[in-house]
Amino acid sequence: MQNKSNALRAPDGDAPISSPASPPPGSAWLAVLSVAVGSFALVTTEFLPVGLLPAIAAELAVTEGIAGMMVTIPGVVAAFAAILVTVGVGKSDRRHVILGLTALLAVSNLIVALSHSLPVVLLGRALLGIGVGGFWAIGGALGGRLVPAASATRATAIIFAGISLGTVAGVPAGALIGEALGWRMAFAAAGAVSVLVFLMQLFLLPRLPTDKATTFAHLPALLRVKKGRLGMLATLLVFIGQFAAYTYVTPFLTQISGLSAKATSALLLTYGAAGFIGNLIGGWAVARSVRNSLIATGLVMGVSAALLPLLGTTLWGATALIITWGLAFGMMPISVQTWMFRAAPDAMESGGAVFVATAQVSLACGALVGGMAVDHLGVASAMVVGGAFAIGMAAAIAAWGGRDEGTAVKLHAVH
Repeated sequence: MQNKSNALRAPDGDAPISSPASPPPGSAWLAVLSVAVGSFALVTTEFLPVGLLPAIAAELAVTEGIAGMMVTIPGVVAAFAAILVTVGVGKSDRRHVILGLTALLAVSNLIVALSHSLPVVLLGRALLGIGVGGFWAIGGALGGRLVPAASATRATAIIFAGISLGTVAGVPAGALIGEALGWRMAFAAAGAVSVLVFLMQLFLLPRLPTDKATTFAHLPALLRVKKGRLGMLATLLVFIGQFAAYTYVTPFLTQISGLSAKATSALLLTYGAAGFIGNLIGGWAVARSVRNSLIATGLVMGVSAALLPLLGTTLWGATALIITWGLAFGMMPISVQTWMFRAAPDAMESGGAVFVATAQVSLACGALVGGMAVDHLGVASAMVVGGAFAIGMAAAIAAWGGRDEGTAVKLHAVH
């Protein structure tokens, strides 16, 4: 939206930002596509270890719980990066920032693919965390800057579609590559995609100057709103629950359900496809009741994950529960983000980095909590622990969520 000074209001902070020179429509949409492919590459790389965990643990001679640090470390780093990158880049051209973050993604994949030492692997994953946190604090806002205001929603949807595609195809594709050529080749392939994304963005992204820097003073606005704080608690609980269980779903399916590597990869693909459908269901559900959508998401996700050790010991039982879980996972991002926008639409502009940081640190804590459960109680326990956190989120919203309020906001899936 333009004001009298022809500036835009930046979703990554309170600072107004200058409109870029209007490129031809085709060039604008190609620029949006380059950011969308970047989001796909980030999501794919962030969760690539999920489908490769047993092979990684075996080659590096560590437990699967320790190998799960490959998910924990980037989540922790991303939590800090979301805030520090947002503030630290100051008035830098956002084009240069995005290119730098994409370059970190390529370097991260190269380090992981070539390293035979767990500490060096984790260093590479830490670099990924900088890219993930910085991208979601800044990159998600680019859609409205690359195209005319009337097309901003569509552009943002395209960028976030990269997340859904990464969830649907990225993790199982990595698992299939890992099975056929080894887990290192899966990271090498992700690195090659990262290089291509960098080249796309280098040639397609226009200059994206910013007039005013975001400061630390802008960040706490979201926490001053009661429903905003409740939304942050819901984010904490549901992300911990999701990734305490999902990080270790591959070992569960191979060890407890007794599935082959190919069957596990196929089931992961089915999970992602169910998530895509769940995203559509979530859009319908939040239009009717955000509160009920969040409660349903937590209950369905929690119960399906917690029942896996009991009913998921056969192919058919595991398939039914994984599909159900995938549907709830697809509903989760749109339900959480819609709650946050309705609770504090103005604060989300200045507090968006805090929201991203909360989601990422919750993701990291989930992988850590799940890993501790796996190492001490067995892989099945991670499903129960994750399910309990998700159900806890549903209980918190049911107890303190009150009635739905605010104007409907049309949103699209986010990670």
